[in-house]
Amino acid sequence: MSTSGPAEPAPSQRDQPLTLDVLRRLVGNDWARLPGSTLVVLSADPEGNGYSPFSTYERARYAPEDDGLRGEVYPLESELANDPELRRLFPQIPDNAVAALVIYPLG
Repeated sequence: MSTSGPAEPAPSQRDQPLTLDVLRRLVGNDWARLPGSTLVVLSADPEGNGYSPFSTYERARYAPEDDGLRGEVYPLESELANDPELRRLFPQIPDNAVAALVIYPLG
C-alpha cells in the first residue's frame, strides 16, 4: 500500500528514525488540517513487542477487529479510485473503517 502523504519524509529519509523537529513540523503544519477526531494508529513492531523509532506515516482507513485492540489498515477512497491494483487488492473495505493517521516504526 502506498505510504504517500502530503508531508511524507523524502525517500532518503525513509527507513531512518524521525526526529522531534520533524514531528513538531508534522503536528504543527501538515497534520493541523486533519480533523481532531482523526484516529492515530500505531503499527506494531516486527516482534509484536518492544520499542522502535517513528519512521514514516500514511493517511488511511482503520478497521478494528473484535477485541478492539488490533485491526487492519485500508487505503483511502481517493487512492482506490486512482489505482486499479489497489482496488483489486482491496475489493471491499469494512463498514467500520474510519479515517486514521497510521504511524510506522523503523524496525
